[in-house]
Amino acid sequence: MDKRYEKLQECLKYVRSKTDFKPEIALILGSGLGDYARNMEVFCEIPYSEIPGFPVSTAPGHDGRFIFGTVAGKKLVCMKGRVHYYEGYDISDVVLPTRLMRLFGAEILFLTNASGGMRDDFKPGDFMLVRDHVSIFAPNPLVGPNIDELGVRFPDMSHVYDEELRDKIKASAHELSIDLKEGIYVQLTGPSYESPTEIQMIKKLGGDAVGMSTVVEAIAGNHCGFKICCISCVCNLAAGIADHELSGEEVIKAGKAAAPLFEKLVTRSIEVF
Repeated sequence: MDKRYEKLQECLKYVRSKTDFKPEIALILGSGLGDYARNMEVFCEIPYSEIPGFPVSTAPGHDGRFIFGTVAGKKLVCMKGRVHYYEGYDISDVVLPTRLMRLFGAEILFLTNASGGMRDDFKPGDFMLVRDHVSIFAPNPLVGPNIDELGVRFPDMSHVYDEELRDKIKASAHELSIDLKEGIYVQLTGPSYESPTEIQMIKKLGGDAVGMSTVVEAIAGNHCGFKICCISCVCNLAAGIADHELSGEEVIKAGKAAAPLFEKLVTRSIEVF
């Protein structure tokens, strides 16, 4: 058995010793959405640190626990805090939580993140529905022997972000009178922010927002059969576009300010999935 899959099975065995909860939706909470669990009817919580071999979140604002519960009658497993490649983990560990949630039984992967906006019409606090991504900077999590139990060797990437889910999110935003933009998300490794010249390069590649997560999770999620959607909260303007130096504190502050509206959009979207 592949060691990565064996590790997944060990994690699954531990979680199943604590709960037999089978979620419909897997929700990964980005910066600013750390308190979303207050919208849930919580059934069970499991800290990452209790799961044997599971990577632990170290990034500010990422608590680090699975929360099992319901929102609007839908059964969710919620990642309160994600794992980033810049924290020093192997890329297979970065996507281990995504794969594990698929083994829990979830069929929809709802990704959220904080990003830096690169478009002229972006301002901090805006929301962007991800239509597609650029993945050439962070390591591809499928490199190495294929884990046949999860998916095929060469998965198609033509429609990673499910069109039906995107339409439902757009309809939810319209109902809530939320200005939801749509665009292309680009993941770089971090933890340093991009240089102004790198931002200009990424714009020329077609990117609209840039961040340090999400794309590798989407690749792994697509590989193992998730239907995927993603909303990005633009928490700052990218380097060379902003008129000041960038900081993590700025991102956290903007994420918290946008959180009430972000939570409403996520909850309404879950209701109609």
